Amino acid sequence: MGNLNKVMLIGRLTRDPEVTEFKNGGKVANLGFAVHNVRKNPQTGEWEETPVWLNMKAYNHEHGRKLADLAGMMKKGRQVFVEGHLVLEQWDGKEDGKHHSKLYVYVDSVEFLGDKFREEGEPAPGPADHAPGEHVADAGWPEAPAPKPAKPGRRK
Repeated sequence: MGNLNKVMLIGRLTRDPEVTEFKNGGKVANLGFAVHNVRKNPQTGEWEETPVWLNMKAYNHEHGRKLADLAGMMKKGRQVFVEGHLVLEQWDGKEDGKHHSKLYVYVDSVEFLGDKFREEGEPAPGPADHAPGEHVADAGWPEAPAPKPAKPGRRK
């Protein structure tokens, strides 16, 4: 049986990206990301969201997309769709000598959802700014009412 290491998430950035440049000219953008799991509270019976906090890295690749260069468009609170894969980074601490590990999502592709990043004072987006596949309620403009269901007919 084969293996599959694929992550697909829609969520929001929890901080502005931190871009690091390497001596060889490469770059990596470190991203904070949050998604929500929805569960029913057994005491209250109410549905509640539980955040899941993730760390992501977006690299510039010689043969592929320059994902770290997109960091200028990625701001805290921005909703994005991310495809990537899991990587467990391991290292020995310089000061304490202890073994450390951290699970990351390495970003393979990013799609921006919701509002485009706007500078202070720019007008809010209108329907023309709606991204394909984006739910209108998430974009900040009113959604058209749903059509009424058809009445059931008689069966013969």
